Amino acid sequence: MRASMVQAGSRLVVQCTDRSLTRLLLEAGDGAWRPVPYLTDADIRVTVSHDRAAFDTTGWEPLTRGAYRREGRVVLHNACGSGFDLHVCADTEELAVQARWRPPHRERLAALLLRSRFHLLARAVLLQYPAMWWAGRAGAVPLHAAAVTVGAATPLLVGPGGVGRSTLLLQAVENGGQACSDNLCVSAGDEAYGVVEPVRVAGGGGRRMAYGRGELSLPGRVDGLWPDRIVVLRRGNSASPVVRDLAPEAAAGVLTAGTYMAGELRRYWAFAATLAMGTGVGPVHPPVAAVAAGLADRLPATEITLAASPTIGLGELLAGSGVPA
Repeated sequence: MRASMVQAGSRLVVQCTDRSLTRLLLEAGDGAWRPVPYLTDADIRVTVSHDRAAFDTTGWEPLTRGAYRREGRVVLHNACGSGFDLHVCADTEELAVQARWRPPHRERLAALLLRSRFHLLARAVLLQYPAMWWAGRAGAVPLHAAAVTVGAATPLLVGPGGVGRSTLLLQAVENGGQACSDNLCVSAGDEAYGVVEPVRVAGGGGRRMAYGRGELSLPGRVDGLWPDRIVVLRRGNSASPVVRDLAPEAAAGVLTAGTYMAGELRRYWAFAATLAMGTGVGPVHPPVAAVAAGLADRLPATEITLAASPTIGLGELLAGSGVPA
């Protein structure tokens, strides 16, 4: 396999010589993969090898348990509990990541018995986390949010997991909208660049995931969007939705808290800190709160408390707040 995608605003080129992992990567790309010639520019280059030998860290400085550094390079053993060892080189303008599947016994068993967990971790360490971290050089941070077009509006949908954001986003896209992602994006406070992943919703017909959800392809995907408002979603107990304006401080707080609460990012913070400390590139801790505050200061914010049994689409909900959709 040799293919590319735009991931978190960067051109990601992946080469995989391990046939058993190629299907996993193709599925994770969710229609975003594009063929590439052998000589092509890349911002991030990931090589997934069939080699099972350990990376040679003789003479390298121990960074923390399971991590070593040397001259702008870092080796991570069993990165994020995924079973992959990573060799990360950040001493040029192109981020180079080599990956080898070398799981300890526990991770090997987990990969066999907990397939959805393994797929999510493999996607994270091979395709998502490196791109999100590399975007930090330009001040971008990961956000648990998604931008989608609804008529003339481009809301940035914010809210904790399980509130129903994915369902509303998918309905908007099926009605002709465009979205840059389902759950995750990166932003420096202006454009939101999507993190490629399948949509996970109840009743989805693809791979079965946690909480009774299945995976679907996201139609109408674009690499990035410029949000013109923040829409905070909550789940209520009433029969009808409630729509109200939201103060910037409150919107920034929800966006910040939702990002740190997100299960998709639970392992990211240690991953990013280790690479930053080991390579000297990027912030040790992404300025999530500052970027969220900047977005909330610049964009109007609306809070929509969904009904106990939501039946109204995002366009109608926005129309209820006075937004032309």
